Amino acid sequence: MAEILHRPLATDTSFRHLCRLQVGRGKRLAVHASINDRETRTVLRIHPATFLFAARALRDIGDGFVAVLLPIYLLALGFTPLEVGVIATASLLGSALLTICVGFLGARHDHRQLLLAGASLMIATGVAFAVVHDYALLLVIAFAGTINPSAGSVSVFVPLEHAVLTREVTERERTRMFARYSLVGAFAGAIGGLAAAVPDLLGPIGLDRLGGIRAMFVVYALLGLLGGLLYARIPSRPAADAGATAALGPSRHLVFKLAALFSLDAFAGGFVVQSLLALWLFERFGLSLSEAAVFFFWSGVLSALSFPVAAWLSRRIGLINTMVFTHIPSSIALMLAAFAPTLALALAFLLVRAALSQMDVPTRSSYVMAVVTEAERAAAASFTSVPRSLAASASPVLAGALFAASSRAWPLLICGALKIVYDLLLLMQFRRLKPPEEC
Repeated sequence: MAEILHRPLATDTSFRHLCRLQVGRGKRLAVHASINDRETRTVLRIHPATFLFAARALRDIGDGFVAVLLPIYLLALGFTPLEVGVIATASLLGSALLTICVGFLGARHDHRQLLLAGASLMIATGVAFAVVHDYALLLVIAFAGTINPSAGSVSVFVPLEHAVLTREVTERERTRMFARYSLVGAFAGAIGGLAAAVPDLLGPIGLDRLGGIRAMFVVYALLGLLGGLLYARIPSRPAADAGATAALGPSRHLVFKLAALFSLDAFAGGFVVQSLLALWLFERFGLSLSEAAVFFFWSGVLSALSFPVAAWLSRRIGLINTMVFTHIPSSIALMLAAFAPTLALALAFLLVRAALSQMDVPTRSSYVMAVVTEAERAAAASFTSVPRSLAASASPVLAGALFAASSRAWPLLICGALKIVYDLLLLMQFRRLKPPEEC
């Protein structure tokens, strides 16, 4: 009887042991599954910079074709070169004031929400330019909207994107990431410049040039919508970081000095924003819209190719030296273009300028982010962008007046001379202040 009672006990014990083995094995499998699941999520996680790059690409495609089409559109509506310059000034001045607001709001609000607001403004701007023909209303829309006559990095989006990028990368990766960011924007701008030829291609389907340009403003609005969808995928700033972002503190004096120099550079650049450069080529050499699109495409490609070169060069000679010693030759090329007797020679000098003039863009952004404290980065990006935008907004109206008064390319000469002065001052003031990775 005892033997009979003992067998079930042994069987029961074996069964419980087997269950424990199975449970243990299940736990191990669950642990392995959890690890694999985390690894899969890590692999599938898209870096936030990818969404920023894609959004910038869409935005710069729009800026690229708008910068070329804007003067053609305004001239077709019956406005003068001076009035074109006033529109360009209003748009840059409005961008500057919006960037000031971003500088204050960026310290207290999530950058993603501000980027989404900017995308909404881009949509409204494109739709408004497509349907409004009155000069006074266009002036207000240019001031309050996102139209960018420079097809460059002058916009309300830039300081926000800089702050997000800097938050997401290490110090070693920072300059390379800014170079990629600028590279994407330049290639996209080149594609946008080429897309400026689309209105001329719409003739066979019965749409005249003016109607085609209006259609491109609608495309600009759609690009803003797609950009907003991409900004929505950027992670929110962690709550712990929200209070860490601050207005300028220990770096205030340094940032103000940089902002003053950058303002001189931007004031000079405002004489040859892309819309006014296109206007000069149209008026001086009779360049067609299709030819302008091809030229600005290759100009954008050369600028894009210069960004990785700038990152490589900055690791060898430093950020400040890269900014200065690539900028001076580009300014000389611009001044030579002003004296060119033929279209081919003028375009050749302008292409040389395009290959060199933008090398300071990623290096300048990286330098500002490097020499301020982490908490000040959003404010520093804004306070170095705002004076640039304000200064750049003052010169297009002067350039428009000069183009209207004389066939001589005074704006190109003034721009080149002032930029050389800026480069020499930058070298004198900051060659000894090095970012952490150069120390």
